[in-house]
Amino acid sequence: MREPDGHLTYPPGERERRVGFFTDTSVCIGCKACEVACKEWNVLPEDGLVWTGQSYDNTGELNGSTWRHVAFVEQRVDHDLRWLMSSDVCKHCTHAGCLDVCPTGAIFRTELGTVVIQDEVCNGCGYCVTACPFGVIGKRESDGGTHKCTLCYDRLQDGLEPACAKACPTESIQFGPLDELLERAHGRVEELHEAGVDDARLYLADENDGIGGGGAFFLLLDEPEVYGLPPDPVVPTRDLGEIWGAAFAAGAALAAGVAVAFLGGRG
Repeated sequence: MREPDGHLTYPPGERERRVGFFTDTSVCIGCKACEVACKEWNVLPEDGLVWTGQSYDNTGELNGSTWRHVAFVEQRVDHDLRWLMSSDVCKHCTHAGCLDVCPTGAIFRTELGTVVIQDEVCNGCGYCVTACPFGVIGKRESDGGTHKCTLCYDRLQDGLEPACAKACPTESIQFGPLDELLERAHGRVEELHEAGVDDARLYLADENDGIGGGGAFFLLLDEPEVYGLPPDPVVPTRDLGEIWGAAFAAGAALAAGVAVAFLGGRG
């Protein structure tokens, strides 16, 4: 349920059931086991098979056929080379613009707080593609529908963890109750700061940010832009209620003015 100020609230007891992902990039080794597990479980079309000659990052970005994408970032810091790696995924936003704009009801929020596209209901209009501030959702040419991570909703219904988290050998991808993951993540940041990793920070872990916090959030070792992530994402439909309210008020005022003019002209 969305309050007048745009803030999403959950019925009593439902917030406690919300689950999500915490991705700790400090322990990601770029093995791509998550990408493979995601494709295998969800029977996703192959892609990323063309060698670009630019990076080991062969998939390049999230799209309708790649729901987990491991970013490889080569950096030179103080004459030393370092790798930054991060497994990216749909953020399952608290304020989900894709859900707001879907005209068919194909996109819904599950009882676990995740955001899922129903393939059999999607008409491929693409409104959700432009409404996502992260460029997560893509249209698949083979079927004309839009697709993204479901957080393995089918596995969750059977009491199983998502395939990517199950396959991750370093526990870089952690799955569980969102409140527990947030607490664990803040502790991990403190641990890294104490170890001298001053650049460690959380991304999308703040419920007051432009998407109300993510159901999938990240521990990064550099600025979000370095990983190809927007530094201050804002869901484009955040102020939709106020916009429609203003439009209605303007329309009512215009109608009243026309009525006055008409009646005055008759007199």
